[in-house]
Amino acid sequence: MPKEIVGLKIGASQLAAARVALNGSAEVLQVAHGDLQPGVFQGGEVRDVEALAAALKEFFREHKLPRKNVRVGVASNRIGVRTIEIEGTVDPRRVANAVRFRAQEVLPIPLEEAVLDYQVLAESVDAEGQPAKKILLVVAYRDLIDALADACRRAGLRLVGIDLEAFALLRALTLPAGEGEERSALVAVTIGSERSTLAVSEGLTCEYTRVLDWGGASLTRSIARALGLEPEVAERIKRELSLEGDALPEGLTQERARQAREALQLALQSFARELVSSLQFYQSQPDSLGIRELVLAGGTAKLEGLAGVLQRFIGVAVSVGDPLAGVNARKLRNASADPSFTVAIGLGMGR
Repeated sequence: MPKEIVGLKIGASQLAAARVALNGSAEVLQVAHGDLQPGVFQGGEVRDVEALAAALKEFFREHKLPRKNVRVGVASNRIGVRTIEIEGTVDPRRVANAVRFRAQEVLPIPLEEAVLDYQVLAESVDAEGQPAKKILLVVAYRDLIDALADACRRAGLRLVGIDLEAFALLRALTLPAGEGEERSALVAVTIGSERSTLAVSEGLTCEYTRVLDWGGASLTRSIARALGLEPEVAERIKRELSLEGDALPEGLTQERARQAREALQLALQSFARELVSSLQFYQSQPDSLGIRELVLAGGTAKLEGLAGVLQRFIGVAVSVGDPLAGVNARKLRNASADPSFTVAIGLGMGR
């Protein structure tokens, strides 16, 4: 593996990158973010390869980021993730064939249109002495991956890998369990502009993930409708407002600020219902764990009071994650626990 990796998070409205040194532990050396024109990247997929390539080329040039050893993240509903069991074989080629066969059974993607990857999570022997493997299986539509790789190639980037954003999210936020602590599940949610990724870990691996069609733009639209404002003005108010305080954004009266908070609370109720539904589905699975906490990431997580509101709606502890908690950041200028860099840092930490 290279000694340094640049983790690259591509969102609907922003690019984020983290340069991470890997030498026994992870050290964040640099972070950067920039805007992305609307329509270039939507629904977790590239919509304009040439425009994304140009944006990436300028972004890496502006921030003097290395163009080699880049790991980019993906998050789309056209990616399937499952945990499966393979029994009775130890030969790697037979395991690979068995995984492909099982993939056709459990994932709704024709293999001729797919890119498949898997990782052995655990190995054991059953009561009859037969070997068994627990495997994490990921399958994505080939055109989704090809378009992303093509945009990076045109930008002059040399990819070292393409990784699920859910895995990167958990990698950045999962800390070693304390001695004697009861095993429980960590739920991490990164809230992007138009989509959010939920991932559940039992401490070592991703047990469940889901991409939700809800993001910070939903909050902006709610304010715009409630106050009759243009989206640009509503976005500024959202960034200046506090859900649980009395901050008064520029140009708003107390009454208008109250209306904006009510609009945000209403929009967050629908998001909370989606989260609760996902958590209920996870806990309906065999061997699922109790929920330890829900940790937020992404730019929208910086909205003051968001964690407290979601905690009341969901009924479990909610906090904003610190993407620097599990890494060394002593060389990072103006280091801050900005949740918008969480996925990029997790991508840089990957091996």
